[in-house]
Amino acid sequence: MDHATDAFVEVTAKDLKEAFSVTAEVVINITLDQDKVEEKEQKEFSAQGKDLRYLLFSWLEEITFVLITEGFAIRRIKFDILENDGYTITAKAYGEPLDFKKHNFKVEIKAPTFYEMKIEQNNGVFMRFLLDL
Repeated sequence: MDHATDAFVEVTAKDLKEAFSVTAEVVINITLDQDKVEEKEQKEFSAQGKDLRYLLFSWLEEITFVLITEGFAIRRIKFDILENDGYTITAKAYGEPLDFKKHNFKVEIKAPTFYEMKIEQNNGVFMRFLLDL
């Protein structure tokens, strides 16, 4: 959903893993054309949170960091979610150095926000969050 210079995103998924996978795809595709990225290199990263809201915030922030700050175009991400005294995602991104023309760079995501962030788990997972563009 568009909101001026922000993007409200709503995700419905069967479980947490699928929901976090979809959120990654959303961030990547808001930024560039994921289908134009080749898997030439890989980068490892992680996200942590004391609860699912903080984990989602950290996840969105880390993907944005890899894309924008490190200049790494992501084709796909392989990851695991671990739960013990909070949550941790360990991830590996596959892609190549960002090429603005080749990857059709669209917009820079400045940061995720907690504004109206929502995560519900009832017969699946619903997530809503706002990205500051």
